[in-house]
Amino acid sequence: MFFRKKVGIDLGTANTLVYVAQEGVVLREPTVVAYSLEDKKILAVGEDAKEMLGRTPGSIIASRPLKEGVIADYKTTSAMITYFLKKALKGRILWPQMLISIPGGASQVEKRAVVAACKQAGASDVYLIEEPLAAAIGAKIPISQASGHMIVNLGGGTSEVAIISLGQLVVYKTVRVAGTKLDEAIITHMRKKENLIIGERTAEDLKMKIGNAFIESEEKRPPNKEEKKMEVKGRDFQTGLPRIIEVGERTINEAIQRPLKQILEGIKQVLSQTPPELAADIVDKGIVLTGGTALLTNIDRYVSYYTGVASFVVDEPLFCVIRGVGMTLENLDSFKEAIR
Repeated sequence: MFFRKKVGIDLGTANTLVYVAQEGVVLREPTVVAYSLEDKKILAVGEDAKEMLGRTPGSIIASRPLKEGVIADYKTTSAMITYFLKKALKGRILWPQMLISIPGGASQVEKRAVVAACKQAGASDVYLIEEPLAAAIGAKIPISQASGHMIVNLGGGTSEVAIISLGQLVVYKTVRVAGTKLDEAIITHMRKKENLIIGERTAEDLKMKIGNAFIESEEKRPPNKEEKKMEVKGRDFQTGLPRIIEVGERTINEAIQRPLKQILEGIKQVLSQTPPELAADIVDKGIVLTGGTALLTNIDRYVSYYTGVASFVVDEPLFCVIRGVGMTLENLDSFKEAIR
């Protein structure tokens, strides 16, 4: 008997994760593609292509085919999905059924682009699930109950803020500000304040190692707590020569305040549109933070402090959406309302 594989994909701006039914998460790679301009051939995908970011000669381009959670470069995305499918299914793509996550407020055009890219990659049936729903299922939130749950999925390109009740999105907003915008803010800040030009990868490194969303004022800080510091290599803005400086977490905290405020505004807007009964549920249960950017130190304290609602980060936030996609894929019949 010929069994078709079921494959779930969390197609993110920064990382792509692939889930194969009965096997679990089999792949996690950066959403980066490197191709040569001369013959339009794809040279590397994922981890290998990420190594090339900012390091390619003029004839080769390493880029992220998704911008702010949406397919920006259709042809490259389709080639990338094919590559990930081949790698996940060990070379045998036999018309798999696919479930793929999309941003909450995705337009019809954006949805069609995703379906078409998957079909071109060899999928037979393509189902779509909204990211906040997938994240909620992955965070083991009982979404089918008649009570409100608030989930904030902080990804690479978008932050999805949603109130879920009875298995559907009641209020949702996609804020096109997330991990990559934090990196950009760090690059801009380093250039303005320290006269140092750094690349995307260095900025991401700084964010992951010493990024902190919420720093106590000097009076409240425990006396024995040292400020985290990190050595940064870049190019001097004025002389154009390489330079190394030491950067502390306060500098990075200052750099990322603007994008964090934009995410916070989105959270506040969703809260202000929430029906009162559901708002009462959220005050009881708190705000659930998922997605890779939820790994930013103290992001939960930042959200709690400015909204007055308790917030907490789930375990392994980066895998939350793909876990939800996987659980939905294994039980397609019981999650009929969630998929499109």
